[in-house]
Amino acid sequence: MAEFDAPFDRWHKRYPKEGEVPCKCGTRRKPLYPSSDHGRGQQWQARYTDPNGKPRRPAFDSWQEARDHLDEVRVDMRNGTWVDPDIGNEKVAVFADQLIVGRKKRNKNENTTGTYESHLRTHIVPFMGNRIAKTLKRRDTTGLVDHLIDKPGIESAYYVVQIFKTWRILVNYMVDADVPLPANIVSRIDLPEVEDRVEVALSPEQVADLARAMREVQPRYEVLVWIAACAGLREGEAFGLTEGRVGWDQDLLYVEEQRQKGKKVKLKTKASYATLPVDHFLMQRLAYHLTHFRGPAPVSKAAEQKRRQRDYVPPPDEGLIVTTVQGRSLTRSHFNDVWRTAVELAGLPKGTRFHDLKHFYTSRLGADKVDRHDPKTVQALSRHAEFSETWDTYAHPPVAVQGVKVRTFSRLFGPDQPGPEGQPTPSRRRSSAGRPDPRGRVNPGLGT
Repeated sequence: MAEFDAPFDRWHKRYPKEGEVPCKCGTRRKPLYPSSDHGRGQQWQARYTDPNGKPRRPAFDSWQEARDHLDEVRVDMRNGTWVDPDIGNEKVAVFADQLIVGRKKRNKNENTTGTYESHLRTHIVPFMGNRIAKTLKRRDTTGLVDHLIDKPGIESAYYVVQIFKTWRILVNYMVDADVPLPANIVSRIDLPEVEDRVEVALSPEQVADLARAMREVQPRYEVLVWIAACAGLREGEAFGLTEGRVGWDQDLLYVEEQRQKGKKVKLKTKASYATLPVDHFLMQRLAYHLTHFRGPAPVSKAAEQKRRQRDYVPPPDEGLIVTTVQGRSLTRSHFNDVWRTAVELAGLPKGTRFHDLKHFYTSRLGADKVDRHDPKTVQALSRHAEFSETWDTYAHPPVAVQGVKVRTFSRLFGPDQPGPEGQPTPSRRRSSAGRPDPRGRVNPGLGT
């Protein structure tokens, strides 16, 4: 018979040679002659060639099972619903690696990819990485959640939910790869209740206290408090702000990149890119900072001598507004340790985040009764709105709001806000090369 028509008998020869002895499986009228596979494994094969041209030879115990399989394959091929039975034979760990490699190859958000990679490597793969993908059931997802709830070191229900979301992304990736998984494998899973985070609404006095506390903990990081509170920059955006992206004469910030793990990366969304008018108060804080903390901190003669002995190479000057004492780009892990200390020293609620300063910025713009910024203006200044199609035609993105001057924070903190160590804040002037003059000059209106 032709392929597809009938199952193939593995145990018996179709064309025996002369002189071979029949086995006991046949009859006198229909003798059967044993093959080399006689009595080994399953007897009946459903032989066919799949749509990709690959020969298929699944085996079954009975002739009827093999025949039923051939009938199903014939119908699936005719309807275009045939699924490769080899898909999903890899372990879950293989698909986890593929997911991360694919995201990195496509330049997906580095911070998000790092979070997925951490969840997979630390929690998901150790629990079920050796499972064959296509054997997964809904109860495996429930088992993972129960495991995470009981796992030492995971004390937050929020963290359990975040890891589950990474698992759901991996499951969807496997489904997209045609792994035959149950439709409900990650649906209606009973997750632990997560309490809503209580937002910290900072007052101007608390922001000033935080700046003073940061000045005590690490003076060169104080300006980050003012950048976030008076311009609404996110943490990575503040880390990535450079001198060349400050419009000193126009009181503008060009928000065009951020730093993640010390590297330049894209901003969170297209709406994050902006030419941002800022309060002149902030420009004065930036000027003061660059006058006192530009680049790496000076070291003692002994330390300098040790550097020369070990052929120390200083980091390149990237023009960053804020750097570590070594002159390198800030990282979240390093800054967060300093931030928590400053928060505690300022007497602010435990769990106060850097992002709470952005909320302060937005709320204060909306509450300004002098300039009365309308909601759309506040939305644009906060960079929560979509930009027009003309965004790509400018060397810098268009000004967030044309003709708007921001004076809210000068009124909140006053012109007499002292710099570190109670010194007045100098303004900036431009050198002949167009860069801000790092020497600055003292503004008499900013006395202590």
